[in-house]
Amino acid sequence: MEIVYQPYYSDPEFQSLIERIHPPRVCIDNDACQDCTLVKVDSANKHGILLEMVQVLTDLDLVISKSYISSDGGWLMDDQLGNKVTDETLIVYIQQALSDTRRRGGIPKELQECLKQEVKPCHVSTEYTAIEMTGRDRPGLISEISAALYELRCHVTAAVAWTHNARAACIIHIEDGLKGGPIMAPKLLAQVREKIESVVDAHHESDECRSVRLTAPAAGRTHTERRLHQLMYADRDYEQCQGCDGSCRQWNGCTKTHVTIEACREKGYSVVNLRCRDRTKLLFDTVCALTDMQYVVFHAAISSKGTMADQEYFIRRQDGCSLNTESERQELAQCLIAAIERRVSDGLRLELCTLNKMGLLSDVTRVFRENGLSITRAEIGTHGERATGSFYVTDASGDEVNLRTVELLRQEIGGSALMVYKSPNGTSRASSSSISRTSSGEVEERAKFSLGNLWSQLERFTENLGFNKS
Repeated sequence: MEIVYQPYYSDPEFQSLIERIHPPRVCIDNDACQDCTLVKVDSANKHGILLEMVQVLTDLDLVISKSYISSDGGWLMDDQLGNKVTDETLIVYIQQALSDTRRRGGIPKELQECLKQEVKPCHVSTEYTAIEMTGRDRPGLISEISAALYELRCHVTAAVAWTHNARAACIIHIEDGLKGGPIMAPKLLAQVREKIESVVDAHHESDECRSVRLTAPAAGRTHTERRLHQLMYADRDYEQCQGCDGSCRQWNGCTKTHVTIEACREKGYSVVNLRCRDRTKLLFDTVCALTDMQYVVFHAAISSKGTMADQEYFIRRQDGCSLNTESERQELAQCLIAAIERRVSDGLRLELCTLNKMGLLSDVTRVFRENGLSITRAEIGTHGERATGSFYVTDASGDEVNLRTVELLRQEIGGSALMVYKSPNGTSRASSSSISRTSSGEVEERAKFSLGNLWSQLERFTENLGFNKS
């Protein structure tokens, strides 16, 4: 007989009271490990808090190389290791941000300047209008959309676009190119929506799914990259995803994505084991998928070994039940694989750094289109008079871009404005940076550890984190 646990729900007012009585406690320890920083968090548990904490760290481009999470009894313990953090300004910001994950907005400007961090459109600004689009991917789509916005005198201040399984999703922040600030005129908003819809519909089949949505400035908008995951999930880009089919017969030697979901009946959990190539923001992407599918993470173990990452989650649905049907398990496995694949981009990486001007995105993407290139992923942001961004491009067939085309791009866009990086094995240059490195630069392997059959050790782990719960 299966045990059914209580639904995971708490009254918002009661939850707010608990947070005031027991605010999160954050400890940052640079002495525990030689080359890593230990971040310890003790917090009242609530749905989505794990994602909020991971989001704080990934927005700072910090690497989480090992993590232990436990939340029995309504509490969450989070033990995260990444490359050692020594900047006092950054340490103070991490403590403040993790102590109040409800805070909105991006990294403060003074911290950006201190860390010399590039401005990235992780959070939708309250100063601009946002366009959200999903539909079928095709060569030149971003170019046509940005050209349409330029015709309507809309200035693109930031844009992020992902493609996966022949589908595309993008979020574009725009302002009035003549007056500045968000677009408030209903007539112009209607024109923008109509124009973008006509571009997206140009090569769509009548029965295909697509959406175009304009949102007014608001302080409570969803983090941009999480919103892209939500858009692509709603567009069902995961339906064709497949991990390793088991033919390799060797879990440790295979570089494909492995996802297994089993039942832990005595505890009422479903146990998700995931193994794939390690990369930056991997934990953020997988926790996004679990959170947005309304699963609650009660325990987790995250680690990396060489170029591979291992993740193990003990989860239930929000109604307190584990995954009972094969269709539920298959959909979750597909969604996790899709969340991993969306950020892995094939092709050549082109980095842009130039003066900010209206029509810049239209000009750059037009050059790509005229040279027969397709954009597989893009991210561009502006800060004052400067615009920076990165584009992953292939030729129209999805193959590598030849050197002659690269030289033509540099001549047309400007050699000093466009830097070229090859992405080995379909990942970016930073794809292995989530592995901590020794002072000699050699990769330090971290052995996988599992929560399976370790229930008797949970209390010891909690005590080792240095917190005494009341």
